[in-house]
Amino acid sequence: MTSSGATAGELAAIREELRAVARDLLGKTGAAAAPDWAQLAAAGWLGLEIPAELDGADATFAETAVIVEELGRAAARTPYLGATVLGTGALLATRPGPARDALLAAAATGEETPVAVVPEGAAFRLARIPGEDERLRLHGHAPFLPDAAQASTLLVLAYPSEADGTADAAKPVLVVLNPDAPGLTVTPQPVLDETRLLAEVSADGVTVIEDQTWRLADDPHVAVKRLRDRAAVTLACDSLGVAEAMLAATVSYAKVRQQFGRPIGSFQAVKHACADMLVQVAVARQLVAAAVVALAAAGAALATGEDDAGAAAAMAKSYACAAAVDVAGKAMQLHGGVGYARESGVHAYLKRAALNRDLFGSPTAHRARLAARYRATAGETDQMVD
Repeated sequence: MTSSGATAGELAAIREELRAVARDLLGKTGAAAAPDWAQLAAAGWLGLEIPAELDGADATFAETAVIVEELGRAAARTPYLGATVLGTGALLATRPGPARDALLAAAATGEETPVAVVPEGAAFRLARIPGEDERLRLHGHAPFLPDAAQASTLLVLAYPSEADGTADAAKPVLVVLNPDAPGLTVTPQPVLDETRLLAEVSADGVTVIEDQTWRLADDPHVAVKRLRDRAAVTLACDSLGVAEAMLAATVSYAKVRQQFGRPIGSFQAVKHACADMLVQVAVARQLVAAAVVALAAAGAALATGEDDAGAAAAMAKSYACAAAVDVAGKAMQLHGGVGYARESGVHAYLKRAALNRDLFGSPTAHRARLAARYRATAGETDQMVD
């Protein structure tokens, strides 16, 4: 599959076909089930954005977003966020080379599971310790990292020490490590959401050779910002799938559940609640669609800082993730006692939505980011008027 040269209508048809296949494949397992990773690789989902010459589909983030939404709809337990979204995204953001290309090709077939460690801020630092070998050492610690414990290769986002005095000092790089490297500790962190696998990564003087340090292409700081935007929009897509699944399940249940001799869907209070859920899903869908389009087209805008893609990502993440928690909560209430039973699966969606809301920036943090952007824009306008 390739999206290059295709018309808008052809792309829409490709994505709908991809959605139908994904829904059929994931629909065969229940909520919180783990689909076979090899099967996902065979379906081509792991290499959607990888170039065709490296066994990928040469597609865009828009196609990846379709898969992510369906994974959310099924509440599937996979390392797709850490490996395919962040891992592949980080590799594509680095400068091309034989080692990088080989890792991308192995990721597309599922032979390798490269997971990107993208913590908030500069959690990992590279420093050259004076001594006989003068080698770089990695130090740092970050908790709650998606899928780090499932990685065959860790891609740690790190910042070289400014004390080195080189031109590349303080510019973020990717440090390619084996999870079993001496001094590196990866500890699984259980959370209430059983569909996500998080881990804590600690580096205590891990030796890093030059070949393990991969430079990011273009502006490294903007590349990191774009990588975090990918994560934010991915969680928004996943939350949209969660909300859609909960709305569909609630409407279906309200049609068949009888109370006082008639379906509960005929009661005004239930109708209003379902209508509110529908509105939230519709708004989230529009914001997520805009963010996906902006991010898929953001490659040409890497030279800018806080561009439209970043703003669209913040809007989608802040609204869609909060809305999914609200919709899943209403679904649990409208299912009555059944909704609180583990067998219903509603609990899995509510826990997933709650974790999605907090990963890679809370709604409050993203709204603050938007407010800062608009304040800066207003300040520039005032200066032009003066």
